[in-house]
Amino acid sequence: MNSKDRPVALVTGSATGVGRACVLQFAARGFDVIVNYSRSADEAAETVLKAKSLSAKVLLSQCDVSDDASVQQMIGKIKDQFGRLDVVVNNAATTSFIEHADLDAMTEELWDRILAVNVKGAFFVTRAATSLLKEGDGGAVVNISSVAGITGSGSSVAYCASKAALNTMTKSLARALAPEIRVNAVCPGPIESRWIREGNPGTRIEDMVADYPLPKASMPDDIADAVVFFALGTSMATGQLLSVDGGQTLG
Repeated sequence: MNSKDRPVALVTGSATGVGRACVLQFAARGFDVIVNYSRSADEAAETVLKAKSLSAKVLLSQCDVSDDASVQQMIGKIKDQFGRLDVVVNNAATTSFIEHADLDAMTEELWDRILAVNVKGAFFVTRAATSLLKEGDGGAVVNISSVAGITGSGSSVAYCASKAALNTMTKSLARALAPEIRVNAVCPGPIESRWIREGNPGTRIEDMVADYPLPKASMPDDIADAVVFFALGTSMATGQLLSVDGGQTLG
C-alpha cells in the first residue's frame, strides 16, 4: 500500500511512444505511475522496468479504455494500491490510415472503433477517476489530442472527427469538473514514432514536415514536456488546447 506521500499518475496507452515518455517524465519527478496497455504487453513490461529504474512504484494494467467496466476495475485497483490519483493522461488512441476521399473504405466498424477508443475511452477514464482526483489537493487531466482535430487533415476522416470531439470534450469537462480538477489537451503534429512509420509505411515523416516553420517531427518527449506543463507547471490553465506541431497550424 502506498504511504500516500508520493503523487500518482495514470497514463493510458503507455506501452510505447508518447505514453511511455509521459510515464518516465512523471517517474523522474517523483511520481508513482500506472502503465496501461491494451495489446502491447512486451512493450508495456519494458516501460514498467524503465519507470522502476527511476524509483517509481508501478502498477501494470491491461485495459481497453473503450470498455467502461474494465476502466472501472482499473481505477479500483489504483485506489487499492495507491490510495490516491493526481494526474490522468488520456493517451490511448487508435486509427486506420484511409484516404479521406475513399468514403466506402471507412466502414461502420472502423468508425465505431476509432470513436470508441479516442472519445468514449477518454470520457470513461476521466469519469471513473474523478472521485479519486477530487480527494487530493487538485487533480489534472491531460488529453492527448491532435492537430487533426483542428485542421481536419489526418490519417482518416474518423480520426479527425474523434480528435475534434476530444477537443470539445476537453472544454466541456474543464467546466464540469472545476474547480477541483483542471482539464487540458495537447494537440501534437507528426511525431517520430511507430504510429506513422508502421501504420502508413508509404509516408515519409520528413516530407510531411518539410515546409513547417520548424521543419522536423516532434519526439515523444516533446509532447510529454507539454503534458507535464499542464499537469504540474500551471495552476490556472484549464480548458486549453496546446498545439505542439512545429508551427503546422500557423496557416
